[in-house]
Parts: sequence; structure tokens; C-alpha cells
Amino acid sequence: MDLFLRPWLIAICTGIGLSTTVIAADMSTTAISERIKPVGNVHIEGSTPITVTTTSSRTGQAIYDQYCASCHNSGLMGAPKKGDADDWAARVSQGDAVLAKHAIEGFNAMPAKGTCMDCSDDEIVAAINYMIKPN
Repeated sequence: MDLFLRPWLIAICTGIGLSTTVIAADMSTTAISERIKPVGNVHIEGSTPITVTTTSSRTGQAIYDQYCASCHNSGLMGAPKKGDADDWAARVSQGDAVLAKHAIEGFNAMPAKGTCMDCSDDEIVAAINYMIKPN
């Protein structure tokens, strides 16, 4: 039985490996931009096009609740827990600039902006300030 399944398993793995290589062959900025550009726009004649602005900032608590709580409530993968002064002490001692830089750019297991890609830097800082406040 094992001799029968091994060639099939090898063929399937090879096919998957080759197909992903072909799909990801052109990873240039131009090629990526071309693949993700909008297909079209909708505009009603006589109306002014709507522009989206992200000037409204969310509170630190709102950012925390949506993006940060899943790791910082439990301390997942070493994340400092919200309101725990001992967890935050070493990080806070490095200064606000370093703390903000690590949260915005990512550091160790912390992904950039905690996966909140539409958050402004100010919103990330507000979330940090919310987390470091004692409970």
C-alpha cells in the first residue's frame, strides 16, 4: 500500500510547489499594483465623486478592543498584558519613541500596527497609552 501512495503523494506535492512558483513569479511593485488595482469606478452623471478621508480618529480603547485585545488580554506570545505595570516596565523604560516605533513597525512577535493597517500612527499611540494605564 505504501509503495502505491508514495508516487501520488510526490506528484501532488510537486504540482503544488510548481503551481505556487508560477503564481508568485512576478513580485515586482509594478506587477503587484497591476494585480490589485480597482477594476472600475462608479460615477453618477451630474454628481460630485465621493472621496474617502480617514481624518476621524478612533479612541485608544476602540483600537485596543478591535485589534490588540486578542494578544494583550492573555499575554499571548509574550505580549505585555493591558494595565500590568510589571509587563510594561521594561518597554516603557525605553521611552515613548521606541515604544511607538516598535508598535508601528512591528517587533519580535508583534506585527506592524498590530495588524491594524488602516490605523494612523496617532491611533496606535493612543492604543499604547490605553494599554499601559493601570487597571
